[in-house]
Amino acid sequence: MTTPDDSLPDLGPAAMAVAALVDRVTPDQLDDPTPCPDYAVRNVLGHLSGLSLAFRDAALKNVGPTTDTDPGASLPDIGDDWRPVLAARLTELPAAWRSPGAWEGMTQAGGVTFPAADAGVVALNELVVHGWDLARATGQPYAPEPADLEVAYTMLSAAAESGEETGGMFGPPVPVGENASLLDQVIGLSGRDPGWTP
Repeated sequence: MTTPDDSLPDLGPAAMAVAALVDRVTPDQLDDPTPCPDYAVRNVLGHLSGLSLAFRDAALKNVGPTTDTDPGASLPDIGDDWRPVLAARLTELPAAWRSPGAWEGMTQAGGVTFPAADAGVVALNELVVHGWDLARATGQPYAPEPADLEVAYTMLSAAAESGEETGGMFGPPVPVGENASLLDQVIGLSGRDPGWTP
């Protein structure tokens, strides 16, 4: 395995944190509500599975059916084998981004062509934010790595300052207190209320 450049984000810790959350989801929680409007737990799991596959292929520059689909085109869901499939994808995703070449040039994800370096940051942000969605919906503790939160905060605050719509399940920023934790700031910037409960 290629050792990642120290200057590049490592998606491994965030993917492992999400995988641990996924492992503890029980069948009776699949239809429970989440902080994402219109998304039950099963839909967040489906989205995580789809984005893990898409951003893995984006890192590998395998542009095609997995990378050219708008994630908002349909409601994501899971199949009977969702647990091993998602576990595998959450292992493959960070592995693909550990090659410095993954961060070079252009790639595609979600039907959008953009610099690969930006795609890697978006993938990390997706893991951090949807990890929170899943943790909050299923009543699990969640403490992302500070470095991952810094990357997500930088990306989301830049988007908010520029007035960009972040698309997908990311809506307009929700104000948080000035003493809010970095996690709560990230969640607020992603369009979620950090105080959300089922």
